[in-house]
Amino acid sequence: MSLAVVRSRAPAPGRAPEVVAEVHLANGLPSFSIVGLPDLEVRESRERVRAALQNCGFDFPVRRITVNLAPADLPKESGRFDLPIALGILAASGQIPADSLNDREFAGELSLTGALRPMRGAFAMVCGAARQFASAPAHGRRPPEIYLPLASAAEAALVPGVDVFGAADLPALCAHLAGSADGHLAPVRAPALPDAAALAPLPDLADVIGHPGARRALEVAAAGGHHLLMVGPPGAGKSMLAARLPGLLPPMTDDEALTSAAILSASSLGFSPGQWRQRPFRAPHHSSSSVALVGGRNPPQPGEITLAHLGVLFLDELPEFDRKVLETLREPLEAGRITISRAAQQADFPAACQLVAAMNPCPCGWRGDPGGRCRCTPEIAARYLRKLSGPLVDRIDIQIELPALSPAELSARSATRGEASAPVARRVADARERQLQRQGKTNRELDGREADAVCRPDAAGETLLREAGERFGWSARAYYRVLKVTRTVADLDGAEIPGAAHVAEAVQYRRALAVT
Repeated sequence: MSLAVVRSRAPAPGRAPEVVAEVHLANGLPSFSIVGLPDLEVRESRERVRAALQNCGFDFPVRRITVNLAPADLPKESGRFDLPIALGILAASGQIPADSLNDREFAGELSLTGALRPMRGAFAMVCGAARQFASAPAHGRRPPEIYLPLASAAEAALVPGVDVFGAADLPALCAHLAGSADGHLAPVRAPALPDAAALAPLPDLADVIGHPGARRALEVAAAGGHHLLMVGPPGAGKSMLAARLPGLLPPMTDDEALTSAAILSASSLGFSPGQWRQRPFRAPHHSSSSVALVGGRNPPQPGEITLAHLGVLFLDELPEFDRKVLETLREPLEAGRITISRAAQQADFPAACQLVAAMNPCPCGWRGDPGGRCRCTPEIAARYLRKLSGPLVDRIDIQIELPALSPAELSARSATRGEASAPVARRVADARERQLQRQGKTNRELDGREADAVCRPDAAGETLLREAGERFGWSARAYYRVLKVTRTVADLDGAEIPGAAHVAEAVQYRRALAVT
């Protein structure tokens, strides 16, 4: 009897748990079975592996073959386990040295000819291996070598501290493992990343005509990472403003870039080196289900709120989303994470995105229009607003109204460009740097105790804040939201202690919607 052990990893956004393929050859009637919660794609690997080994000139053992994918309680999906299973069979049958698999990890889908096809989640796999080794490095050991399909190795080579090898087909990889002089594979070099000038330009704030108050609110939202709701008639510029928020946000740090790339790599979207350090901007349609928005299925998969992690989640026509779908946003907006629980498995996904929402004030969109175009009764308008729950709206820090611009205003301002994104982004970066030096996180992420410690205004500001809270009937959550926005306004102003003027501006951004 022969046994071989090959290490790999399962695809999972934000993590990549280790999977060990144990291949056992025994005497008895010829069979080929895979155990360890394999899904249909993994079970089908039996035929792909059999054909690939035969077409590459290897001997397929006519024995009882058992493949165990451990841990047994972790569901296995995708064709990435083709390569570990094939190598395990070759090592167990003595066709390649068994010790050549030590301290190495493998993943890749095999074609029937033995070629290695590109795979999803290569970056996430290597990132998971690097983080696992960094958290508990073994004395005297180097990080594992990772072997992937050649077409997937370039993106994975962006992860520092791990040697990534790419192979075009199974015979080339086996020649390398056997130590053949003409089959040596060299580590893949990380591709050259595009510089800022080579990236596609982001939408510029200078394209926005008018709306100085909304532009300022967008700057405050970017500086403190605050959630933003814009209410206005059709064509007022809500979507245009939302699309310009990514251009105001600070560049990603190395850790943020690695995390974002790993999430995209493990998802159906995929990741390419050209997306490095670009903050995601996700804008799902209002017909999206709760599974699409926050994640679900079995095994659990991430939703749009996770794909927008460290970026922007834009929900246009907010009341058109199903109310039950919107209610699923409450916890992740507060915690920055989403936990998906199923009978057999639980998954925890990051969801620290910045929500930007837009909506009309009524079904026709023209409520409050001075021209009298609105035909909605107060009851209809109130029913429209009640599509949003009070607890959800309460979690949105900044709520502003955008009036429609008249043709005269558009004509008068068409020759004058507003302030571009670049100077606004510099002010935002300076304000973020003050926050990181002071508390190590954005103002939106402060809890109540931290907000009390760093956000309290002076005496005049405290009086104004208390009076505004009593007048508008804020909840405790709303009160602290305004307090944190006040701190952000002061950071943009370079003030050590927020004053009454900073409180007054923050209060203006708390537009109360009559929702229940």
